[in-house]
Amino acid sequence: INQVFALFRLNYHNQYYAAWSDAEQVKRVKRLWLDALDAYPIAVILRAAQHAIENSDYLPTLNRMIDACHHALSDLGLPSPYDAYREACLAPSPKVEASWQHPAVYLAGRDSNWFFLANEPEAKTWPVFRKHYESWVSRAARGEALQGPERVSIPPPAETLPSPEEQATHLARLR
Repeated sequence: INQVFALFRLNYHNQYYAAWSDAEQVKRVKRLWLDALDAYPIAVILRAAQHAIENSDYLPTLNRMIDACHHALSDLGLPSPYDAYREACLAPSPKVEASWQHPAVYLAGRDSNWFFLANEPEAKTWPVFRKHYESWVSRAARGEALQGPERVSIPPPAETLPSPEEQATHLARLR
């Protein structure tokens, strides 16, 4: 949030000081923004601030900043953090075969532990998932290509099965 406000102060100098005239007011506004933008990874917030600066002549409001965060996520093809959490929790097993909106959702769910997500209350699982998801979103925001689940097929048996007589012989030998 401090970085975002520093960018705003540099780009919207007069508007910034007109909107937030004293240091105590800036602290309160930063706290409000921090609480409102808490669900978004740092990389997304910074990307959204850059988007707001590039596309508006005016200092963005908190509502516009939240819209810019949604825009930054959708540019990357990512769902919002809570939507990703719900997708991970509701995905059918086997998880590798599920259809994922983005590989980051699968990777965050895998890192959070599927069993943990399925069997613990949201109050415990949401913070863990969000931490992992933010990490993967940050990597995606930096341009890293994320790989989803690798589907491994089981090769067919190389040899043919023994005949019923041979199976009976093997079974008798084992006894």
